[in-house]
Amino acid sequence: MTLVSRLWNEESGQGMAEYGLILALVAVICIVGFQFLGDKINEKVDAVGDEIIKDRPATTPTT
Repeated sequence: MTLVSRLWNEESGQGMAEYGLILALVAVICIVGFQFLGDKINEKVDAVGDEIIKDRPATTPTT
């Protein structure tokens, strides 16, 4: 009975489980945040790219 009670009261693995749960929660928050902000970020990057192309002087190929 002492072995069972000792194993029941063992808490050394509890910290690792808590770290795992925290890591999973942070991962879920990041995924949701990226999905929510992904379209907005993509629109901004496309707008910057369009401005760069628009402001670049036209060049003609030389052979």
